[in-house]
Amino acid sequence: MRLSVTARIALLSIALALVSNLVLVGFVWKRTDAAVIGTVRRETIEQADAMVEIYEAGGLPDVVEAIGHARAAGDTSLLLAVFDARGRRIAGFAPAALGVPLAPSPFRIADIDGSEATSDIGFTLRPIGSHWLLTGRRLDLVEAERHAIEGALAVAILLSLVLGIGAGLVLARYVGVRLNRIAAVIAAAGEGDLSRRVPVAPTRRDAFDRLADQLNLMLAKLERVMVELRLVTDSLAHDLRSPLTRLRTKTEQAVLIADPHAREAALGGLLAETDLVMRMLTMVIEISRSESVSRDRFILVEPADLVEEIAELYEPVAEEAGLDFTLAIDPSAPPMSLHRELLSQAITNLIDNALKHAASGGVLTLRLVVHTHEIAIQVEDRGAGIAEADRAQALKRFGRLDAARTTPGAGLGMALIEAVARLHNGRFELADNVPGLVARIVLPI
Repeated sequence: MRLSVTARIALLSIALALVSNLVLVGFVWKRTDAAVIGTVRRETIEQADAMVEIYEAGGLPDVVEAIGHARAAGDTSLLLAVFDARGRRIAGFAPAALGVPLAPSPFRIADIDGSEATSDIGFTLRPIGSHWLLTGRRLDLVEAERHAIEGALAVAILLSLVLGIGAGLVLARYVGVRLNRIAAVIAAAGEGDLSRRVPVAPTRRDAFDRLADQLNLMLAKLERVMVELRLVTDSLAHDLRSPLTRLRTKTEQAVLIADPHAREAALGGLLAETDLVMRMLTMVIEISRSESVSRDRFILVEPADLVEEIAELYEPVAEEAGLDFTLAIDPSAPPMSLHRELLSQAITNLIDNALKHAASGGVLTLRLVVHTHEIAIQVEDRGAGIAEADRAQALKRFGRLDAARTTPGAGLGMALIEAVARLHNGRFELADNVPGLVARIVLPI
């Protein structure tokens, strides 16, 4: 049976709680045992050294007397005794006979009387003349601490299981709730509702919130694309209806005209209508292309050189239209990674719009401005401008300020410019020129 994600998370939390408690108790047990043994070793060696000094100063009688005064009342764990050469006790507190070989011994742990009923002893053996000095302690305290820690270990295992199960259930519920919210939004999107979003807490920025942010961004983009697709479909059908109707009418008229000159004029009208339809379809393709182009098509471009080249092409066109063309370039603009072809097309669209709407005899300015973290390529004219309330409509695909759609055009030029700016992680802005319009492409450096 395959466990769910929440069940696996719960089991993982239980296992982590159990393992962490086992490691902690084991560490405490090990450190406590080592500390107690170290204390016994140090005291035993110090006591043996002191008794040897007493023997060297006063002989065996002084050692026996010192042993008599060394053991405190009630201290049954202390072992301090003198043995003869055959291992029999002659004075002190220790078993009557040693169960270990008589040989100089550093500190070690063993059962010195060979009885299984007694606990291990930490001791040292030192020769003093023809006798042997035993110093040490019974490790009853160590054994008691070991048993206490082992009992605590069993309790810790039980507690870790209980706490782990509780924490696992809480964690599984938390993760389940967060995942269910995301799953509900994805399910709604699968059914066609792209308006729903995963709720995100403003003060909490965990992994689920970051996932929700990315999902919300994706859904917002999908929703915008779907809205624009519906708008494109509706607007394209609406905008193509008039030229296609005129095209059909003029075709029928051209077929019926007998006069060659009149037929040629009618065919010229057919070409004009066909060009309008082709421009509209080409612009839609260019917008789609700008939104899907790969960034590996970007190359290093000098913005100043690009703007200057476009200015050289449009300066005679502007003068022919009766406009004073001005170029203003900030030479400090650094080289940037750009899609040269699409950015050039966006700038030429800006100039074309300005030439179409700028007042004759006015001033048309192409300007490159460098800011701290971005550059702005802008076209300024002295035409009628666009009211602030209408600018959002002007940036939409097929956005036409002429609601009746009686003027030529499809309302796609500015949509293409905005798509190109978005491709470069920039933005497209419209502002007042008082009078006129400032159309600005802003790109990050």
